Amino acid sequence: MPSKRFLYAEQRSLAWDTPGLVAGVDEAGRGPLAGPVVAAAVILDPRRPIKGLADSKQLSAKRRESLFEEIQAKALCCAISQATVEEIDSLNILQATLLAMRRAVEGLRLPPVKVLVDGNQLPRLTMLAEAVVGGDATVESISAASILAKVHRDRWCEQVDADWPHYGFAAHKGYGTPAHLAALRNHGACVHHRRSFSPVARVLHPVLSGSVD
Repeated sequence: MPSKRFLYAEQRSLAWDTPGLVAGVDEAGRGPLAGPVVAAAVILDPRRPIKGLADSKQLSAKRRESLFEEIQAKALCCAISQATVEEIDSLNILQATLLAMRRAVEGLRLPPVKVLVDGNQLPRLTMLAEAVVGGDATVESISAASILAKVHRDRWCEQVDADWPHYGFAAHKGYGTPAHLAALRNHGACVHHRRSFSPVARVLHPVLSGSVD
């Protein structure tokens, strides 16, 4: 699938396709009504290939869990970072996602010379960066990053479910399912809900949002 390159001002003087380590980056959790947005960065080791890497959404939960452990064991390095609910509400979800991605890249033990990011937006980085639309299905390092981010966030949802069982986080992972929306109406929002997202705002401020629920 074709990719598109984006150059920030500080990147325009740099030579593209410099030999060296390449990291893949992806996120999980942009759409849910609750919890952090999570990003991961992965530099794979070509001497230790990992079979079955694919877009995390196309894999079963059991297969993702297995690959999560294998990626962490075989990759040259990887990092998982996040942006908090407070950052999402203050910055907006796009900027918070880019912040989480930047933190993941900066958390790598080995600095890459180039970063491949799933999607059509780039975080502000100090090295070459390329946005790859559909990269989680076509670039192995991005696929690996999508798996790390997805599993990490799903585990967060399962942990939170133990403290807030009436919301059903373990089942819907924070997305706006009918069951989740019903729980919001019945119990209000908890500390993990994103106040800037309209379904949550309607519960907290029904008159201001125009809702009569």
